[in-house]
Amino acid sequence: MEERAQFWKMTGRGVSLAIIVCLAAVLIFALVIQFTGLPESVIMPVNQFIKVLAIFIGCFFSLRGSKGWLKGGLVGLIAGGLTFLLFALLGGFPSGLRILWDLLFCVGVGILSGIISVNLKKD
Repeated sequence: MEERAQFWKMTGRGVSLAIIVCLAAVLIFALVIQFTGLPESVIMPVNQFIKVLAIFIGCFFSLRGSKGWLKGGLVGLIAGGLTFLLFALLGGFPSGLRILWDLLFCVGVGILSGIISVNLKKD
């Protein structure tokens, strides 16, 4: 039972950290856009990079032990879903297929990040 609690504690910590990093990076990027006048074409790639970075940081600083792929996948799924909901409430909901691809992307990034994270930090 304690192993299960530890599993969810690590996953929750990873999700929280990923969301905090994502929100901070998006706010900083919004300020950069405001003051520099960057073209709209850079917004989508930078937002994807921010998601990758946030999920990786969430996994790297939170996950230990085994099942990194599962923990990382859950971090990607939950963090991706929650940040999507937050930004959708602020800016409107995109089409259904885009949501699915975005969540699959976040899960994939989470799986890779989880595998890398637990293997770099063997207990």
